[in-house]
Amino acid sequence: MLKLSCNVTNHLHTFSFFSDSSLFIPVNRRTLAVSSSQPRKPALDPLRAVISADQGSISPVNSCTPADRFRAGRLMEDGYSYKEKFIVRSYEVGINKTATVETIANLLQEVACNHVQKCGFSTDGFATTLTMRKLHLIWVTARMHIEIYKYPAWSDVVEIETWCQSEGRIGTRRDWILRDSATNEVIGRATSKWVMMNQDTRRLQRVTDEVRDEYLVFCPREPRLAFPEENNSSLKKIPKLEDPAQYSMLELKPRRADLDMNQHVNNVTYIGWVLESIPQEIIDTHELQVITLDYRRECQQDDIVDSLTTSEIPDDPISKLTGTNGSATSSIQGHNESQFLHMLRLSENGQEINRGRTQWRKKSSR
Repeated sequence: MLKLSCNVTNHLHTFSFFSDSSLFIPVNRRTLAVSSSQPRKPALDPLRAVISADQGSISPVNSCTPADRFRAGRLMEDGYSYKEKFIVRSYEVGINKTATVETIANLLQEVACNHVQKCGFSTDGFATTLTMRKLHLIWVTARMHIEIYKYPAWSDVVEIETWCQSEGRIGTRRDWILRDSATNEVIGRATSKWVMMNQDTRRLQRVTDEVRDEYLVFCPREPRLAFPEENNSSLKKIPKLEDPAQYSMLELKPRRADLDMNQHVNNVTYIGWVLESIPQEIIDTHELQVITLDYRRECQQDDIVDSLTTSEIPDDPISKLTGTNGSATSSIQGHNESQFLHMLRLSENGQEINRGRTQWRKKSSR
């Protein structure tokens, strides 16, 4: 029998994407056979559902973990998406008294992990299916894209909705929508793509039908995208940044606190490293609006990393004519938005860890 953990609603609650975690919820193959032969039913809320693979019955059980009693999260009526509210803490804000992008990224991870646990499987946070665990397979991040339209301030309450679904034959995806809990205004969106890796050989592996069947039962039947717009920025390819870069921060070293439960550098740490080589004049006058990262290599505790940044000039004839000294930076700073290409590489041999793109908007007067 497979137990699905309870869903507690209406409780007050005061975003690493782990390289191997926070994605999908598997079910037992025998349970799947029962589910696939019957119409899908919404997840039971707020009780724990016990699914009998032999009898095909679902019975509620009143049982909750202590965390469930305090966590302000719930599965939605469709049983596929999950929402949770978070208060922005004082230690999660920056110099502007608003949440940092690292805070946003950590909240995205947290709500994804809680979604997995709320559905009653992978309570270790790694979202591996039964078949994946048998074959020593894990999920790793391939791309992360975050857009922030309005940063929440200290003490603001943010509601984040997340769901997962298939992404072709070689991967999966998870999406998020962030809202101001007081106004229901959408203040941010995010999407991510994940691929499967053999934990022993560290080689990528195609998602098999068996693994796909184990998590698709918890995914929306019809595709649902946080960015449904055609040609949206989450789809844009990121060109490799070529040397010499305009800005750099060399020999960054992972701290012990940067490691996740798998002893790998936490994905949120990469965001911080990318921002280290942003020129100070941009930090002083702009705020980050969009960040996209393509992950290409794992980073271990003993690795030393270089962060490289170069201004990217949009295909806009006006922006190309702006500026006083002909430099890429000055020509783009004449506008309200600035855009940069990034690369993290190993200092020792120059191997690429990830590449990225950021877009910045002028800070509003407060």
